[in-house]
Amino acid sequence: MAVPNITLNDGVTIPQLGFGTWQVADDIAEKSVSMALQAGYRHIDTAAIYGNEKGVGRAIATSGIPRQELFVTTKLWNDMHRKDQARKALETSLTKLSLDHLDLYLIHWPSVKHQGQFIQAWDAMQTFKTEGLVRSIGVSNFNQVHLDDLNGATPSVNQIEMHPTFTQKAYRESLLAQGIHPEAWSPLGMSKDLTNPVIEQIAADLGKTAAQVIIRWHLQIGNIVIPKSVTPERIAANFDVFDFELSEDQIAQIEGLDTGVRLGGDPLEV
Repeated sequence: MAVPNITLNDGVTIPQLGFGTWQVADDIAEKSVSMALQAGYRHIDTAAIYGNEKGVGRAIATSGIPRQELFVTTKLWNDMHRKDQARKALETSLTKLSLDHLDLYLIHWPSVKHQGQFIQAWDAMQTFKTEGLVRSIGVSNFNQVHLDDLNGATPSVNQIEMHPTFTQKAYRESLLAQGIHPEAWSPLGMSKDLTNPVIEQIAADLGKTAAQVIIRWHLQIGNIVIPKSVTPERIAANFDVFDFELSEDQIAQIEGLDTGVRLGGDPLEV
Protein backbone atom coordinates (compact mmCIF):
# COMPACT_ATOMS: atom_id res chain seq x y z
CA MET A 1 0.00 0.00 0.00
CA ALA A 2 1.24 3.50 -0.85
CA VAL A 3 1.88 6.05 1.88
CA PRO A 4 -1.25 8.18 2.39
CA ASN A 5 -0.98 11.85 1.47
CA ILE A 6 -2.36 14.61 3.66
CA THR A 7 -3.57 17.82 2.05
CA LEU A 8 -2.38 20.84 4.02
CA ASN A 9 -4.29 24.10 4.41
CA ASP A 10 -2.56 25.61 1.37
CA GLY A 11 -3.41 22.70 -0.92
CA VAL A 12 0.07 21.15 -0.80
CA THR A 13 0.06 17.38 -0.25
CA ILE A 14 2.57 15.76 2.09
CA PRO A 15 3.28 12.03 2.55
CA GLN A 16 2.01 11.17 6.03
CA LEU A 17 5.01 8.93 6.75
CA GLY A 18 8.44 10.48 6.32
CA PHE A 19 12.05 9.85 7.29
CA GLY A 20 13.72 11.91 10.02
CA THR A 21 17.43 12.75 10.25
CA TRP A 22 17.87 14.34 13.69
CA GLN A 23 21.23 13.48 15.30
CA VAL A 24 22.48 11.84 12.10
CA ALA A 25 25.93 13.00 11.02
CA ASP A 26 26.37 14.28 7.48
CA ASP A 27 28.21 11.26 6.05
CA ILE A 28 25.84 8.83 7.73
CA ALA A 29 22.84 10.88 6.58
CA GLU A 30 23.78 10.29 2.97
CA LYS A 31 23.76 6.53 3.53
CA SER A 32 20.64 6.38 5.67
CA VAL A 33 18.59 8.68 3.41
CA SER A 34 19.69 6.64 0.41
CA MET A 35 18.49 3.49 2.16
CA ALA A 36 15.22 5.21 3.11
CA LEU A 37 14.58 6.26 -0.48
CA GLN A 38 15.30 2.72 -1.66
CA ALA A 39 12.85 1.41 0.95
CA GLY A 40 10.11 3.65 -0.46
CA TYR A 41 10.17 6.82 1.63
CA ARG A 42 9.55 9.96 -0.40
CA HIS A 43 9.32 12.49 2.46
CA ILE A 44 12.66 13.51 4.01
CA ASP A 45 12.97 15.80 7.05
CA THR A 46 16.16 17.65 7.97
CA ALA A 47 17.17 21.00 9.52
CA ALA A 48 19.98 23.51 9.29
CA ILE A 49 21.06 22.80 12.88
CA TYR A 50 21.34 19.05 12.17
CA GLY A 51 24.43 19.74 10.09
CA ASN A 52 23.50 17.07 7.55
CA GLU A 53 21.81 18.97 4.71
CA LYS A 54 24.74 18.26 2.37
CA GLY A 55 24.50 14.53 3.02
CA VAL A 56 20.74 14.58 2.55
CA GLY A 57 21.23 16.50 -0.69
CA ARG A 58 23.79 14.01 -2.00
CA ALA A 59 21.41 11.14 -1.29
CA ILE A 60 18.60 12.89 -3.14
CA ALA A 61 20.84 13.78 -6.08
CA THR A 62 22.07 10.22 -6.57
CA SER A 63 18.72 8.52 -5.97
CA GLY A 64 17.48 8.85 -9.53
CA ILE A 65 14.03 9.74 -8.18
CA PRO A 66 12.36 12.67 -9.99
CA ARG A 67 12.30 15.79 -7.84
CA GLN A 68 8.52 16.11 -8.13
CA GLU A 69 8.13 12.73 -6.42
CA LEU A 70 10.02 13.87 -3.33
CA PHE A 71 8.91 16.01 -0.38
CA VAL A 72 11.82 17.75 1.38
CA THR A 73 11.56 19.67 4.65
CA THR A 74 14.21 21.73 6.38
CA LYS A 75 14.11 24.27 9.18
CA LEU A 76 15.26 27.79 10.02
CA TRP A 77 17.47 27.93 13.11
CA ASN A 78 16.94 30.23 16.09
CA ASP A 79 19.70 32.75 15.41
CA MET A 80 18.48 33.54 11.87
CA HIS A 81 15.02 34.96 12.55
CA ARG A 82 15.50 38.51 11.25
CA LYS A 83 14.26 38.95 7.68
CA ASP A 84 17.70 39.40 6.13
CA GLN A 85 19.07 36.46 8.10
CA ALA A 86 16.16 34.22 7.15
CA ARG A 87 16.77 34.73 3.44
CA LYS A 88 20.46 33.98 3.84
CA ALA A 89 19.61 30.85 5.84
CA LEU A 90 17.17 29.62 3.19
CA GLU A 91 19.67 30.20 0.40
CA THR A 92 22.34 28.33 2.38
CA SER A 93 20.03 25.38 2.98
CA LEU A 94 19.03 25.21 -0.68
CA THR A 95 22.69 25.27 -1.71
CA LYS A 96 23.62 22.49 0.72
CA LEU A 97 20.67 20.40 -0.39
CA SER A 98 21.39 21.14 -4.08
CA LEU A 99 17.74 22.08 -4.58
CA ASP A 100 16.02 25.06 -6.16
CA HIS A 101 13.04 24.90 -3.80
CA LEU A 102 11.78 23.27 -0.62
CA ASP A 103 8.48 21.54 -0.16
CA LEU A 104 8.17 22.66 3.46
CA TYR A 105 10.15 25.25 5.43
CA LEU A 106 9.67 25.45 9.20
CA ILE A 107 10.71 27.92 11.89
CA HIS A 108 12.50 25.44 14.16
CA TRP A 109 11.75 27.05 17.55
CA PRO A 110 10.17 30.34 18.63
CA SER A 111 13.37 30.86 20.69
CA VAL A 112 13.28 32.59 24.07
CA LYS A 113 16.67 34.24 23.49
CA HIS A 114 15.43 35.86 20.28
CA GLN A 115 11.95 36.49 21.64
CA GLY A 116 9.60 37.95 19.07
CA GLN A 117 12.01 37.79 16.13
CA PHE A 118 10.18 34.72 14.81
CA ILE A 119 7.48 37.15 13.67
CA GLN A 120 10.02 38.66 11.26
CA ALA A 121 10.95 35.16 10.13
CA TRP A 122 7.32 34.34 9.46
CA ASP A 123 6.91 37.49 7.36
CA ALA A 124 10.00 36.49 5.37
CA MET A 125 8.79 32.94 4.84
CA GLN A 126 5.53 34.14 3.35
CA THR A 127 7.62 36.07 0.83
CA PHE A 128 9.70 32.96 0.08
CA LYS A 129 6.50 31.09 -0.71
CA THR A 130 5.30 33.85 -3.03
CA GLU A 131 8.65 33.69 -4.83
CA GLY A 132 8.37 29.92 -5.31
CA LEU A 133 11.38 29.11 -3.15
CA VAL A 134 9.18 27.05 -0.81
CA ARG A 135 5.88 25.35 -1.51
CA SER A 136 4.55 25.36 2.05
CA ILE A 137 5.52 27.11 5.28
CA GLY A 138 5.04 26.10 8.87
CA VAL A 139 6.50 26.06 12.36
CA SER A 140 8.00 23.66 14.83
CA ASN A 141 7.76 23.62 18.63
CA PHE A 142 5.25 26.47 18.72
CA ASN A 143 2.81 26.70 21.60
CA GLN A 144 -0.53 28.43 21.12
CA VAL A 145 0.86 31.67 22.54
CA HIS A 146 3.44 31.72 19.73
CA LEU A 147 0.89 30.89 17.04
CA ASP A 148 -1.28 33.76 18.26
CA ASP A 149 1.55 36.21 17.50
CA LEU A 150 1.86 35.24 13.83
CA ASN A 151 0.53 37.54 11.13
CA GLY A 152 -0.76 36.61 7.70
CA ALA A 153 -0.95 33.02 6.52
CA THR A 154 -1.77 30.20 8.90
CA PRO A 155 1.11 27.71 9.27
CA SER A 156 0.43 24.53 7.34
CA VAL A 157 2.24 22.35 9.90
CA ASN A 158 3.36 22.50 13.52
CA GLN A 159 6.04 19.89 14.14
CA ILE A 160 5.96 19.08 17.85
CA GLU A 161 7.03 16.37 20.28
CA MET A 162 4.36 13.64 20.24
CA HIS A 163 4.59 9.98 21.23
CA PRO A 164 2.62 7.51 23.37
CA THR A 165 3.80 8.88 26.70
CA PHE A 166 3.40 12.51 25.53
CA THR A 167 0.44 12.54 23.18
CA GLN A 168 -0.44 16.25 23.36
CA LYS A 169 -3.98 15.11 22.46
CA ALA A 170 -5.79 18.33 23.39
CA TYR A 171 -3.25 20.53 21.61
CA ARG A 172 -3.21 18.22 18.59
CA GLU A 173 -6.99 18.56 18.29
CA SER A 174 -6.75 22.33 18.73
CA LEU A 175 -4.20 22.57 15.92
CA LEU A 176 -6.44 20.61 13.57
CA ALA A 177 -9.36 22.89 14.44
CA GLN A 178 -7.18 25.85 13.38
CA GLY A 179 -6.29 24.18 10.08
CA ILE A 180 -2.72 23.42 11.21
CA HIS A 181 -1.60 19.83 10.77
CA PRO A 182 0.37 18.26 13.65
CA GLU A 183 3.61 16.48 12.79
CA ALA A 184 5.35 14.30 15.36
CA TRP A 185 9.04 14.60 16.08
CA SER A 186 10.60 11.96 18.32
CA PRO A 187 7.57 9.80 17.46
CA LEU A 188 9.02 6.79 19.32
CA GLY A 189 9.68 8.79 22.49
CA MET A 190 13.43 8.89 21.91
CA SER A 191 13.14 5.07 21.81
CA LYS A 192 12.00 4.97 25.46
CA ASP A 193 8.40 4.17 24.53
CA LEU A 194 9.57 1.09 22.64
CA THR A 195 10.04 -0.82 25.89
CA ASN A 196 6.70 0.14 27.42
CA PRO A 197 4.97 -3.12 28.46
CA VAL A 198 1.66 -2.08 26.85
CA ILE A 199 3.37 -1.39 23.52
CA GLU A 200 5.38 -4.60 23.74
CA GLN A 201 2.23 -6.65 24.39
CA ILE A 202 0.34 -5.11 21.47
CA ALA A 203 3.36 -5.75 19.25
CA ALA A 204 3.51 -9.39 20.39
CA ASP A 205 -0.21 -9.85 19.77
CA LEU A 206 0.10 -8.48 16.24
CA GLY A 207 3.44 -10.06 15.35
CA LYS A 208 4.92 -6.59 14.76
CA THR A 209 7.77 -4.58 16.24
CA ALA A 210 7.10 -2.01 18.95
CA ALA A 211 8.21 0.72 16.53
CA GLN A 212 5.74 -0.47 13.90
CA VAL A 213 2.92 -0.35 16.46
CA ILE A 214 3.77 3.21 17.50
CA ILE A 215 4.14 4.43 13.91
CA ARG A 216 0.83 2.80 13.03
CA TRP A 217 -0.79 4.56 16.02
CA HIS A 218 0.47 7.93 14.76
CA LEU A 219 -0.86 7.23 11.29
CA GLN A 220 -4.29 6.10 12.49
CA ILE A 221 -4.84 9.14 14.72
CA GLY A 222 -3.85 11.40 11.82
CA ASN A 223 -0.36 12.60 12.72
CA ILE A 224 2.33 13.19 10.12
CA VAL A 225 5.20 11.10 11.46
CA ILE A 226 8.95 11.04 10.75
CA PRO A 227 10.72 8.10 12.45
CA LYS A 228 14.50 7.97 12.26
CA SER A 229 16.95 5.10 12.08
CA VAL A 230 20.37 4.43 10.60
CA THR A 231 19.91 0.65 10.61
CA PRO A 232 18.84 -0.80 7.24
CA GLU A 233 16.49 -3.37 8.78
CA ARG A 234 14.75 -0.80 10.98
CA ILE A 235 14.51 1.75 8.18
CA ALA A 236 12.67 -0.84 6.10
CA ALA A 237 10.56 -2.12 9.01
CA ASN A 238 9.44 1.38 9.99
CA PHE A 239 8.09 1.82 6.47
CA ASP A 240 6.33 -1.55 6.49
CA VAL A 241 3.29 -0.46 8.49
CA PHE A 242 0.44 -0.62 5.99
CA ASP A 243 -0.53 -4.28 6.20
CA PHE A 244 -2.23 -4.09 9.60
CA GLU A 245 -4.43 -1.83 11.71
CA LEU A 246 -4.75 -1.20 15.42
CA SER A 247 -8.14 -1.82 16.99
CA GLU A 248 -10.00 0.94 18.81
CA ASP A 249 -9.11 -0.77 22.08
CA GLN A 250 -5.42 -0.88 21.20
CA ILE A 251 -5.46 2.79 20.28
CA ALA A 252 -7.17 3.57 23.59
CA GLN A 253 -4.52 1.55 25.45
CA ILE A 254 -1.76 3.55 23.78
CA GLU A 255 -3.53 6.87 24.44
CA GLY A 256 -3.75 5.82 28.09
CA LEU A 257 0.04 5.82 28.38
CA ASP A 258 0.20 9.62 28.28
CA THR A 259 2.13 11.05 31.25
CA GLY A 260 2.14 14.68 30.12
CA VAL A 261 5.93 14.69 30.57
CA ARG A 262 8.18 15.99 27.79
CA LEU A 263 11.41 14.28 26.88
CA GLY A 264 12.59 17.25 24.80
CA GLY A 265 12.74 20.98 25.44
CA ASP A 266 9.85 23.20 26.45
CA PRO A 267 9.12 25.84 23.78
CA LEU A 268 8.61 28.40 26.54
CA GLU A 269 12.19 27.86 27.75
CA VAL A 270 14.34 26.84 24.75
